[in-house]
Amino acid sequence: MAVKLIIIGLIVAYVVGAWKFWSGFDKTHFTQTLPNRIGFTLLWPALFIANPSYRRNFRRALKG
Repeated sequence: MAVKLIIIGLIVAYVVGAWKFWSGFDKTHFTQTLPNRIGFTLLWPALFIANPSYRRNFRRALKG
């Protein structure tokens, strides 16, 4: 039961983060193309962990 709740929580966090980033993508310094928007949105957890520049842009997108 607890594992299911953790999985559901992670899925919700992923979707909310992706939606917020997608919505604020125009506030980032990334090139404003659809492939960039899709790729950066889908890979946001890995990029957020691995790339300081992406973290800055992610936070910028969330502020919008």
